[in-house]
Amino acid sequence: MRIVLASASPRRQELLRNAGIEFAVQPASIDEIRITGEAATDFAKRMAREKAQAVRKSLREEWILAADTIVVVVGEVLGKPTDDEDATCMLRLLAGREHQVITAVCLLGADFEDVRSESTTVYFSPMSDAEIRDYIATGEPMDKAGAYAIQGIASRWIAKIEGDYSNVVGLPVDLVWRMLREHGA
Repeated sequence: MRIVLASASPRRQELLRNAGIEFAVQPASIDEIRITGEAATDFAKRMAREKAQAVRKSLREEWILAADTIVVVVGEVLGKPTDDEDATCMLRLLAGREHQVITAVCLLGADFEDVRSESTTVYFSPMSDAEIRDYIATGEPMDKAGAYAIQGIASRWIAKIEGDYSNVVGLPVDLVWRMLREHGA
């Protein structure tokens, strides 16, 4: 069965390639708007499902794999920053605190829809305003949930993690592999 990744994320593509999972790419384009009062995990799962369903409209036989990653800190859900100021606010909120990275995964076949999520706790070291400013100037935070890339420059502020590292990068590979196996891939 051919797998189509409903994401343009180079990080997700690299994780799948590194795991030896063959796939094609067809990015989904949807509005990622949280419903008032929607729980963080429910929001991520709904986004993953909507991405998969958007790609399903043009592909009938393939399996669609979609994902959505969010960061939750002190009850606030962080997506991708809209600009430098938004990234600054996010990084100030994360600095010196622990937070959860939640990635929801939707695997959609012709006769099934499987949506699950993975959560990883990340402990961020304190960051000075100068460090935040310099980090944002690299451009790395701008297309990442929570405004940081654990596999990049931000690794210098990651004190420890509890859970799946690949989940924080953007796709919980172990979960994806289990889902594929359970459905006979």
